[in-house]
Amino acid sequence: MKTLLATVAVSSLLATSLSNVCLSDDVKEGALPVSATRAFENLIFDRPIVVTHANDGSDRVFVAEQKGVIKVFPNDADVEEADVFLDVDSRVTYKDNQNEEGLLGFAFHPDFKKNGQFFLYYTTASADHTSVISRFTVSNDDKNKADPASEEEIMRIPQPFWNHNGGTIGFGPDGFLYVGLGDGGSANDPNGNGQNLRTLLGSMLRIDVDNKDDGKNYAIPKDNPFIGHEVVVNRRGEKEMARPEIYAYGLRNVWRMSFDRETGKLWAGDVGQNLWEEINIIEKGGNYGWNIREAKHWFRPDGDDENTDKFVDPIWEYHHSVGKSITGGSVYRGKAVPELVGKYVYADYVSGLLWALEHDGSKTVANYTLTGDKLPVMSFGEDEAGEIYFTTTFGQLYQFQSDK
Repeated sequence: MKTLLATVAVSSLLATSLSNVCLSDDVKEGALPVSATRAFENLIFDRPIVVTHANDGSDRVFVAEQKGVIKVFPNDADVEEADVFLDVDSRVTYKDNQNEEGLLGFAFHPDFKKNGQFFLYYTTASADHTSVISRFTVSNDDKNKADPASEEEIMRIPQPFWNHNGGTIGFGPDGFLYVGLGDGGSANDPNGNGQNLRTLLGSMLRIDVDNKDDGKNYAIPKDNPFIGHEVVVNRRGEKEMARPEIYAYGLRNVWRMSFDRETGKLWAGDVGQNLWEEINIIEKGGNYGWNIREAKHWFRPDGDDENTDKFVDPIWEYHHSVGKSITGGSVYRGKAVPELVGKYVYADYVSGLLWALEHDGSKTVANYTLTGDKLPVMSFGEDEAGEIYFTTTFGQLYQFQSDK
């Protein structure tokens, strides 16, 4: 994600036509009678980065703060206070001037109700610019308290720079843990990580946290696409093996990703650099083009003769005249706002605009604007019923309502 300290654009862009700056002139536009409104107005958080639920029938809401604290509270609009579910602030590195690090991912195991397990992705204080994925368990005595001593490190990923950490984690319908990683940071992908299958960076990973391969605290799913795949590493034709954890690659900085609870599709917002922001549906083995392409457009200054047929096109893109840092969201499957059902709700961090994208399974057919204050939207999440919330750098949670 571009720096989260970016100034929110104050000019009104709601009237801007997207027909000249998006993928297709055939896509419907307009505004839905849906607006954003404050949720849980008595609660304020410190850089809320994840909103989620335990899928255990409790209807509790969990909010992870970027500095390392996770809060829990009942799903009640009038709730007065949130409890601390887990505090790992001392284990997490976060700095205001390097604010793409910190606690970035939080996901409950699909069998949490039985095994009490959940997983975090965070920048560890034990090493410079290093991401850790760890397993924790809930306390045996209090369902609203996790056991900080239960941490088991699953994976450690060195990052060359402080930005482009990605960090969203989530379980797919197959029960495996997916991890969205950025290209390692700086600008232009200086190490070429996006197109390098020998590094985890710039990729979507898929791992099995219920089993362990030799030398690992996780296993590789047997149908991961690059198992046994050889990569040519020099002009002499020498080869090395691809990283088997990789599910898809060619990504710059996934911010954020989510599974459609009805179709199982994995949606990801990928933050652009110079001109374009993009939305992808992640496919097994897919190459999404970075840093050869930015969205659907040539990026490299050294020519345009690459075989672009090998790339998976984004299902949507928008130009930096509209917004400059996408915040990926979720496909709405709740009941409170019928106008949003089946649509992918997302935002732009810099412009503060909100949209609902309609995709029919083969193509994007509409992109609707949603109304509300222009806010720096950090992240989206869902409660147990499928209602969508989003967070801001000001510490507030918002939800959607029908204006009909």
